[in-house]
Amino acid sequence: MNNQFVIARHSKFGALAFGLLLAVYAFAAGNLPPQTSIQSGVTVKVTPRSLAGAEWEFEVVFDTHSGELKDDLLTAAVLVADGRTPSSPTGWQGDGPGGHHRKGVLRFKPPAASPASIELRLQRPGEAAPRVFRWQLR
Repeated sequence: MNNQFVIARHSKFGALAFGLLLAVYAFAAGNLPPQTSIQSGVTVKVTPRSLAGAEWEFEVVFDTHSGELKDDLLTAAVLVADGRTPSSPTGWQGDGPGGHHRKGVLRFKPPAASPASIELRLQRPGEAAPRVFRWQLR
């Protein structure tokens, strides 16, 4: 068999396998289930929306029937990948503080290395411990 044919065939296979691996990872990350925490009369639901590209996005929904939702997500939230150093969000696009219902998208810079697990931690005012939302990525 011609050596050029063998190399070309293996290169195409390698590129296809690598592309398939990336697609599977993106599919799995994009379809992680939402997680819900109910405490002190406040429900917080977090859904990973996109864990690919230059920013990772999490949809965050707050609901309560008492009190005002005054959380500042830019200071209250951190993302922890594989138990390493927490990283702060790069942005929040959604409802501002106040009211009984809030919804928006919290954005983070992705970790340098592809993590096996992630945690989104939200430290709510008046709550002793942060609410922790965990997902296994692989």
